[in-house]
Amino acid sequence: MPTWLSASIFSITLVIMAVGLLGLIVPIFPGITVIWLTHLGYGLVTHFSTLGWVLFGVNTVLMVVGVTIDNILMNAKAHKEGAAWSTLALAMLAGILGTVVFPPIGGILAAPLIVLLLEYLRQRDIHKALRTLRGLLIGWGASFVVRFFIGLVMIAIWLVWAITK
Repeated sequence: MPTWLSASIFSITLVIMAVGLLGLIVPIFPGITVIWLTHLGYGLVTHFSTLGWVLFGVNTVLMVVGVTIDNILMNAKAHKEGAAWSTLALAMLAGILGTVVFPPIGGILAAPLIVLLLEYLRQRDIHKALRTLRGLLIGWGASFVVRFFIGLVMIAIWLVWAITK
């Protein structure tokens, strides 16, 4: 492969991974999955070596952990503060629909508003509803920090392989 093509593929891959990492700011944007898919695409285009496959396997585990921990942290804190699981499921749905209908901030606004509204209607106590909302937002923040760190590690792992090819 010519050097200019290799450098172009490397640069494009790094930019897409950076978009995935920055996309983690939007709670329902699958940034970790974007990073993982980009690693896969790079490996398929440039041909995986043995080290490439091993590091891709590590990134696969990190991607699964990142996607799972996201849902656990966001919902567990809100549930601990009193949110019903049905409220959290509807908030996730509202977040997805909000992002589709009013990208990119629709989901960011819809999910917390649904939690506040449904918990107020369920408990008839604005203070309890606000406490639940606070739990969701704290979980959201913790989730972002963990996912961002995992994304950085995934990019670093890819870089180790891409640079040592």
